[in-house]
Amino acid sequence: MQRTTKRGVEWLSAAAEEPSVCRAVWREDPRLPYLLPTGRLFDVVVVPERVGLEVFDQLVRRQMPIGPVMTDHRAQQVGFFLNSNWRMPFADFVSEETDSPPDYKYLDHGSYVVVPGPLPLSGDRHEWLRAPARRPEANPQRPAALAVTLVAAAELVARIDHYGERYPTPAAVANKVLEEAGPDAQ
Repeated sequence: MQRTTKRGVEWLSAAAEEPSVCRAVWREDPRLPYLLPTGRLFDVVVVPERVGLEVFDQLVRRQMPIGPVMTDHRAQQVGFFLNSNWRMPFADFVSEETDSPPDYKYLDHGSYVVVPGPLPLSGDRHEWLRAPARRPEANPQRPAALAVTLVAAAELVARIDHYGERYPTPAAVANKVLEEAGPDAQ
């Protein structure tokens, strides 16, 4: 969980239909989430939480370009912020990686997203995994890195789920290894 900087609050509230109202709400209670339109200052790629947490972890560990990232624990979703107008290039990056793209929603013009307040507490429904510190710079590597990592993370999670079907317990794995090794291995 992270906290949004003053410059991050200015950037987020500038996206609101009434920026001064948004800032007033957050001055009153900085934990409150707020509904913001997408498409003008930023777009958001929303993915299932299990995949999203893996994507976030990989982007951070590999020091790849990443913008603000939030999670909605109740909806079990993670949202990755991109600069606006990246829908088609992002879709192209995803399709270059796979013929069967993972589930994601791309929120741009005409959509809205509920963002965490600037100072959420751990355990709040909406939290920042990476809070905005300022207006993110346009970086064409961010959508490419997100697309490539999204495809890889979705494949990894699917393989892990398949492993759970094939080997429901650690004992099942051990028994299979012992069976394949033969009677001399026991």
